[in-house]
Amino acid sequence: MHCPKSLRAPGLALCLLIAACGSSSLPAVLNRAPVGSGTTVTPLKYDVTITRTEMGIPHLLANDFGSIGYGYGYAFSEDNLCLLFDDLIAIRGERSRYFGPTGTYTIYANPSGTINNVDSDFFWKLMATPQAVARIRDKALPEARATVTGTVAGINRYIAELKAGEHAGRHLACRDAEYLRPISEDDIYRRFYRLGILASSSVFVQGVALAAPPVPTAAAPAAKLPARLGRPTVPQMVAAVRAHPGEMDYFLNKNRPFGSNMYAIGPDFTEDGQSIQFVNPHFPWQGTERLYLFQATIPGKLDIEGSSLYGVPAVLIGFNSHLAWSHTVSSAYRFTFYELTLAPNDPTSYVYDGQVMKMQAVPLSIDVKNADGSISKQTRTLYRSKFGPMLIYNVSGANIFPWSTSKAYTLRDANEENDRLINQFFAWDSAKSLDEFKALHKSILGVPWVNTTATGPGQLAYYGDVTVVPNVPDSKVSACSTSAQARALAQLAPGLPLLDGSMKSCEWDTDADAPAPGIFGPSHLPTLERRDYVSNNNDSYWLTNPKAPVTGFAKILGTVDTARSLRTRHSLLKMQRREAGTDGFSGKKWTAEKLRQSVLDSYIYSAEIALPKVLADYCTTSTAIGSTGPVDISKECAALAKWDKTNSLESRGGHLWREFWRVAQGLNAFYLTAYSSADPVNTPNNINTQSPQVRQAFADAVKLYQNLGIAADTPLGQIQKSAVHNNVSLFGGLGNTEGAFTIANGGKPGTKEGYKIAFGNSHVAVITWDANGKPLAYGFVSYSESTDPANPHFQDFTEAYSRKAWTHLPFTADEITAEQIAPPLRIVEAQP
Repeated sequence: MHCPKSLRAPGLALCLLIAACGSSSLPAVLNRAPVGSGTTVTPLKYDVTITRTEMGIPHLLANDFGSIGYGYGYAFSEDNLCLLFDDLIAIRGERSRYFGPTGTYTIYANPSGTINNVDSDFFWKLMATPQAVARIRDKALPEARATVTGTVAGINRYIAELKAGEHAGRHLACRDAEYLRPISEDDIYRRFYRLGILASSSVFVQGVALAAPPVPTAAAPAAKLPARLGRPTVPQMVAAVRAHPGEMDYFLNKNRPFGSNMYAIGPDFTEDGQSIQFVNPHFPWQGTERLYLFQATIPGKLDIEGSSLYGVPAVLIGFNSHLAWSHTVSSAYRFTFYELTLAPNDPTSYVYDGQVMKMQAVPLSIDVKNADGSISKQTRTLYRSKFGPMLIYNVSGANIFPWSTSKAYTLRDANEENDRLINQFFAWDSAKSLDEFKALHKSILGVPWVNTTATGPGQLAYYGDVTVVPNVPDSKVSACSTSAQARALAQLAPGLPLLDGSMKSCEWDTDADAPAPGIFGPSHLPTLERRDYVSNNNDSYWLTNPKAPVTGFAKILGTVDTARSLRTRHSLLKMQRREAGTDGFSGKKWTAEKLRQSVLDSYIYSAEIALPKVLADYCTTSTAIGSTGPVDISKECAALAKWDKTNSLESRGGHLWREFWRVAQGLNAFYLTAYSSADPVNTPNNINTQSPQVRQAFADAVKLYQNLGIAADTPLGQIQKSAVHNNVSLFGGLGNTEGAFTIANGGKPGTKEGYKIAFGNSHVAVITWDANGKPLAYGFVSYSESTDPANPHFQDFTEAYSRKAWTHLPFTADEITAEQIAPPLRIVEAQP
């Protein structure tokens, strides 16, 4: 146990006494009685016990929310302090101050979001203001505020210990850094704000940071942008964006590397009548959108286990004795663009409802570290309309959203206005039943951008895309989206509106049951409950269960009766084949063990629908014509003929299929059998192997690996490894691209290093309950609990995941005691 030297004498005495006595038998309710005859003890502000179980999972036990936060802050800092600061510095707008102007900042959950430090700083200075932070802080539930206060104290305690020379060898990347200083509560609330706008405003960092009126001024320098071609036509805009989508890639790229899978399986579809929740987010393995697994217990008030995004002291995906839930990124849009009609001769004023309104000019200044170490300042003036920040969007030399003398563009972000996000999860963490969970889902309506499935012991399977969505019914889009840009956007991103900002009638509506203005209420948001199952794999709500398609909602929430991704189809087939008893398991219902085997089987669905035809049509000869000429395909065809259609570690041939499919599935007229609403799970299919372009894609995939010197029968485990760990082989494949359900996503190999996995399965768990309602949970954090290479839990979970060695997630006090890997650590802090 570590007792900070700065602790006041009575508190320090108690801390040392606890350390000397040991903490292996601490009572659940901690004794505050005097210690020794005639000795009094200073009252404690924080008092928490941290017990680590296998893989370093921290279990926090305290009597109040502040102490739970204190334990979370301390334990999380032990594991991930440097990475947390990398993000906090960015959201403060201080990256240029500490890392210079030429570095970059990446929001890994937004692959198009690698931005230079200067633009990043100006964006966050504009957006994450003290006012934005105050909105969230002032609306936070008392338990949330207490937990945040405790979290900050726990983080700062660990920083103080590190600066005092403790924890030798840990956190070498930042322990001596100038920026490693005590944090404030605003830092944590600012983190909540950034997470809220992850799928909306923060996608457009550069577009906002470079938005300037057409006449350059000293305060608003001219943006360095591609040559402009004037106002392009609709076809020109569509072609330009599809060729180089820029920041819109987040919304247009259906093969983006992150996503999630989830099932809630009801009592009629399990062998023992107990429900099962499957948890499988596919978030980045880098950055602070990693997930951190922990348990928090306050006797009689709170007992929840699950994962949080880094620096968020609440379980965001979790389970307890009463329920379990998970999330996937929703297809609904969280914002709308607005086209402004500018006032004559004034590009910073616009017409609204017949009146001229002045934009809000926001002068900003950032500190920039120069090459010699000195600090200088850069300034810009950015602008906000009544809707939100101004932005530009230029791609391929085409002005899609120009700021001209007559038109300009802005966006309104429903999650920038969402002050309920953290309350949603704090309330859920204390829920005592599935019914309470569902009621809180609707009454708080603070979930920012994820679908939810949930169930409980013997309970129904519940699905809801009950999230923060702009209240823009289809009729409003028809009336308010008439510009060329709006027509182009409708082709590129169906459901994402560009509205006329000059008309009051184009403002968002407000439902009577909505907890805030401008958003849909729960009566206009999709839900489904079933006794068999519900699912989601990042397509819309429509095929949550093919037996009961969900329809009747605004297009801004997602598409219906359209082709689903290969991953969604694969997911639904797992359910259908279990029901039919054709998946290789006994019976026709699920057990937790069968589900655990199924979800990590690494099966590649695209191989099922196309490999036999490829072998029959291409492999009867030894040569195929690639883009550079004839290619000998004989060895590769032999390997593919023996391939087991999985991307398991020992599988041979799947890497060839991946590179073929990566290119071929994007070609025109790839499928001969089109999508059919009569069979949405199995169509489109029947690939066009007679297409010269498809045949060329096959030859080029073969040639790629021949040039790399990687044999066709090389086991995948030798080619595919973690990008963030030391030589850990990984199974799995690309979800929407090749139809994998077990996800491992890395860049296209250009060297012998092969696939370096930086996205994919992250927190994986299968949760059910015994007859007495005790949770039975097994899972992984695929990239492990710590990002510090000196931490013993830097890659132990990853190695277990590579072996498919499911780890028991202990929940009860007896289980935690039996599975602890070290004596519990009790940390306290005296009242000031």
